[in-house]
Amino acid sequence: MSATIQSDLESLLSAAQVSTAVSVLEQHSSDKWFASATPDIVVFPQTTVEVSAVMAYASRHHLPVTARGSGVGYVGGCVPQKGGIVLSLARMTAIKEINFADGIAIVEPGVITGDLQAAVAAQNWFYPPDPASLKECSLGGNVATNAGGPRCLKYGVTRHYVLGLEVVLMDGRVLRTGGRCHKNVTGFDLIGLFVGSEGMLGVVTEMTLRLIPHPPCRQMLSIGFAHFREAAAAVQSILGAGFLPSALEISDRFTLKAARAYLGDAAEVPDGEAHVLVEIDGQPGAVREDLLALTALVQSLGPTSLSAATSPEQCAALWNLRREFSYSLRATGLVKLNEDIVVPRGRLVDLVEFCEGLQRECGFPIACFGHAGDGNIHVNIMVPDMETAEHRQRAEAALDALFKQVLDWQGVITGEHGIGLAKKRWFSQATSEVSRQVHAAIRQALDPEHLLNPGKFLDP
Repeated sequence: MSATIQSDLESLLSAAQVSTAVSVLEQHSSDKWFASATPDIVVFPQTTVEVSAVMAYASRHHLPVTARGSGVGYVGGCVPQKGGIVLSLARMTAIKEINFADGIAIVEPGVITGDLQAAVAAQNWFYPPDPASLKECSLGGNVATNAGGPRCLKYGVTRHYVLGLEVVLMDGRVLRTGGRCHKNVTGFDLIGLFVGSEGMLGVVTEMTLRLIPHPPCRQMLSIGFAHFREAAAAVQSILGAGFLPSALEISDRFTLKAARAYLGDAAEVPDGEAHVLVEIDGQPGAVREDLLALTALVQSLGPTSLSAATSPEQCAALWNLRREFSYSLRATGLVKLNEDIVVPRGRLVDLVEFCEGLQRECGFPIACFGHAGDGNIHVNIMVPDMETAEHRQRAEAALDALFKQVLDWQGVITGEHGIGLAKKRWFSQATSEVSRQVHAAIRQALDPEHLLNPGKFLDP
């Protein structure tokens, strides 16, 4: 990138907000997926006005722009595939307003999800979306991918909590849509258009998020089973008995083995080859009664282990174990291809049995864990490396087989992480031609030169 462009951007922002240092470029070249591409320059705007100025400048000079939050995605969504400008939102970290009377929080995109949760929980309010990376991921990234988490079963995903957005379009114009009201059907659902758009339609610079009262009581069950089939049957039994847990998680043999190796005895990873985690919340009396009824139900299913968490500290310990699963798998030293597929809930056993066969076929371990209550299971293909041609070819063949089977079951290839680069070549199989035409038309209207996050699933 020319010195003129760098000088121009420094004049729009400041020298401290523009960098071409090799270490900074490298830091902004990738996320948690294995692919990377080096940007030409990184900018760190701190206001909507500065984002608008950068976008307008890039539009005039036909420069690619890739917005970036915390960089903890799993699909290469913020990899600057065409170089150009990486627009980091990491310095836009203000929680501008928390208004409990209106039930809203107004935040900038760089706010860490867990920080907002903690800020409102201190006043007994609740922001439910809770990705496993909530201590690292930014709310702007959550909006870009429509992030979910374990509590989606009862509370829904990010989209259900976005009441308003401020978005800078590619030409620098600032769009405000929605606002402080919890119900609004004025015009098209433009909020829904931008939530989950993976940074290809505009850059979100402010979000108005819905808050709800914090459930005053939360208790959990940790259940071990000898086989995954029994664990999946337990999930169906719990839901079939009329319970709606706030979270209902499942994990398989390989995941538990990795957690035992990574966390040691102190983590109290349950016995057996499958694990179910159930969380219920609400008023104290109702939660205590539900826990007793759930315990009786689960005991009738023949678990290898069963323990209850009835205090906040005990519940936190169980969630810490669950949130360490992904890190435990990475600690094996293998490359973790984390696929967040979703299948109809009745296919959970079929999915794991398919993955056991796929594991034998491709020769790589496969770990399955995730949100059993809504069928969103993280299938992790564990590859020694993605640089060796043979390993990469076998991994891609395994992914081909996995996605084909999921689609044959009328499932979907992503439930949380998005398409990005990782799933780009399967996008056409997962969508209809008319759907792709509509996607392309919307992008063409907002970014006719395809400068925003180029090279991703809408590009050839």
